[in-house]
Amino acid sequence: MANILIVEDEPLIAMMLEDFVEMLDHSCTANADTVAEAQRAIKAGAFDFAILDVNLRDGETSWPIADALDDAGIPFVFASGGQLDTPPGRHRHRPFLYKPFTLDSVGEACAKALET
Repeated sequence: MANILIVEDEPLIAMMLEDFVEMLDHSCTANADTVAEAQRAIKAGAFDFAILDVNLRDGETSWPIADALDDAGIPFVFASGGQLDTPPGRHRHRPFLYKPFTLDSVGEACAKALET
């Protein structure tokens, strides 16, 4: 069982992801919908893995969150449902979870991220 941070700016999608991770015997211990909230959650700790929506509200992207997680040694997976910006070089090897999410795709993404 892993404790997961979900960074998603659409509340219904965030709730669906929470349901999926709980069905996969993981726990959503933190949520964020902005870079600032995610940065606070990273400083607080208490999670093993993160799911990062690439494009957040107000034109924010999750690249700074990915940098902070990488610096902290915390695995993560990107999530995207629209046009995908190419991740910065240091994150191009990270797994991607594509919308619309399914229980199987979330499970596979979690397994890939947690094995690294």
